[in-house]
Amino acid sequence: MPSADRRLDPRRKPRQVRAELTRERILAAAAHIFAEHGYAAGTTNRIAERARISIGSLYQYFPNKDAILAALLVRHIDRGTWTHPDQLDLTPGSLRNTVRALVRTAIDNHDDDPQLLRIMIEEVPVSRDLVEAIDRHERTRVEQLRDLLARHPDVGVGNLDVAAGLILFTVEINVHKLMASPRTVPVETVENELVDLVHRYLAGTSGPGDSSAASRSPSDSRRASTSDGDS
Repeated sequence: MPSADRRLDPRRKPRQVRAELTRERILAAAAHIFAEHGYAAGTTNRIAERARISIGSLYQYFPNKDAILAALLVRHIDRGTWTHPDQLDLTPGSLRNTVRALVRTAIDNHDDDPQLLRIMIEEVPVSRDLVEAIDRHERTRVEQLRDLLARHPDVGVGNLDVAAGLILFTVEINVHKLMASPRTVPVETVENELVDLVHRYLAGTSGPGDSSAASRSPSDSRRASTSDGDS
């Protein structure tokens, strides 16, 4: 990720309830304006008018609309949740349901206005707060996922740290693309495919009914083929 642009830093960090409420009004107004008018036409004047504050008051909090958009994405990231292991069934045979709960949570986290989500993904500049939020999100989610994988009896992968990172990236990048793009494929279809993909990887299987292929080494396969030919 590119280095953070310090010009996008908020001008005023709210320390009182009233200031925090004003900041939230600005962000809520910006979300509405960007979704309705697009990013190019979503001017700070329109945002201030929607928030029912003066343009001067808006600039006390944000230097420009790029900083507002960056703050919107930070809020989106921080508000997202990730299902915690103590909320899931970790008994033998429950891995598919566990994976589905994780995928469904990611989809629910991105069930916003697709236009606004697309703008946040495509137009957002890189602020210092955004870099910190992404790093915070990744570390927290990977740690939670690793804990889940370590506790689930059906997980058959070796390196839990790598597995947790791969799953997080795979699920979230595909969910981002799904929820921000025009719907040509039903959400349920992509959800089912993601569940199958992650479940097979975690269970150590190559496909339905093929529990041994994934664990068989190339030399084992050659020996099996030779043996079959000699019989």
